[in-house]
Amino acid sequence: MKNKVNAQAALSTLVCLLPILLGLVVYDKLPAQVPIHFDINGVADNFAPKAIACFLLPAGLAIGNLLVHFIMSADPKKANVNNVIRTVGLWAIPVSSLIFVPITIFKSMGYGVPVTTIASLLVGLLFLIIGNYMPKSRQSYTVGIRLPWTLDNAENWNKTHRFSGFVWVLGGLAVIVNAFIGNVYIMLAVIVLATVLPIVYSYLLYRKQTYNKDEE
Repeated sequence: MKNKVNAQAALSTLVCLLPILLGLVVYDKLPAQVPIHFDINGVADNFAPKAIACFLLPAGLAIGNLLVHFIMSADPKKANVNNVIRTVGLWAIPVSSLIFVPITIFKSMGYGVPVTTIASLLVGLLFLIIGNYMPKSRQSYTVGIRLPWTLDNAENWNKTHRFSGFVWVLGGLAVIVNAFIGNVYIMLAVIVLATVLPIVYSYLLYRKQTYNKDEE
């Protein structure tokens, strides 16, 4: 198992670094400053020297990827994490590097890459996958709705994640549809609701459980 984890960490880190090859190929064609961040409308709002975008950015993502692997492998309850959600968590950064570093490079070269649409589709897909498997994930210190009352009570955890799975799937569908509409308020509403509703639900459930226990 340890060798498998190490191999996956090495492979995913290599994937993070692959965009460096593209950077080397087109480096001389890039402007001195390239966009490294885009606003909600897909307009570049932050720039950096091309060396940072081509080399330092993938390297930073590779380091972040190794950190994620270390944290997830060190979780005492890692066996409780659903395998699909674990895989998504371990490969989110490598896939992001493989997609968004090239987008940054191509945008700086004048290509009309629909950044907002691509980002929205990926976020929506992520919501759908995670939401679908949330109810199947047991208590964990690294993955899930990790609150004091969910970690303390398995029933609260399970009910919260069934509810959250429903919310995230609906949110994912809304974000995917919105990718072709481009309404920023829909995106913001989904993110806020997907974050707040599970917390509120789990806390109300905790209060109800505490009240019932006191009544006994």
